[in-house]
Amino acid sequence: MAGTAYDVSARVRDIVLSGGALVVLAPVIAGTAVAVARSLGRPVLFRQPRPGRHGRVFTLVKFRTMLPPDPAGATSDADRLTPAGARLRSASLDELPSLWNVVRGDMALVGPRPLLVQYLERYSPEQARRHQVRPGLTGWAQVNGRNAVTWEDRLAMDVWYVDHRSHALDARILWMTVRAVVRREGISADGHATMPEFLGR
Repeated sequence: MAGTAYDVSARVRDIVLSGGALVVLAPVIAGTAVAVARSLGRPVLFRQPRPGRHGRVFTLVKFRTMLPPDPAGATSDADRLTPAGARLRSASLDELPSLWNVVRGDMALVGPRPLLVQYLERYSPEQARRHQVRPGLTGWAQVNGRNAVTWEDRLAMDVWYVDHRSHALDARILWMTVRAVVRREGISADGHATMPEFLGR
């Protein structure tokens, strides 16, 4: 069902579901904001440019889980990730503000995860096809290993989703996401706080 009809109906679905989630989860979002402020201080939100559909850059919004880089000390993700931040990440609570990105149209509920801007020039032409659709709050790669799979496999799954996306597949991914969050699966790659840097093919 890929194409214009799917894109329009998926956009309507995303606005309704993400907008509704922001209302229903408002107490959880407020409580998480307070917890972040107490454990990490301000700002509560983490903002970073990420490439969206067709590589257009937008500002991703999440809850902070890490200390800022320290030129004289902690610079790696493992050093900067706090215990409180690790708990937020394991429960995916840090992702809640990104629902606003979905409402705005920067992201979709389901799609390839938005990665770093500097990765754009490192993709092969096939891997770059992941940007033919809006990036997602969750995606096919996230429910099939998340950060515990190799970059090659992860990007291949992103492109597979682009070619096979449908409402039925999206519903399956959303259900699998709930299960993965409950089980706290694939939060990080072996030996890393998150994922190692993508260096290209």
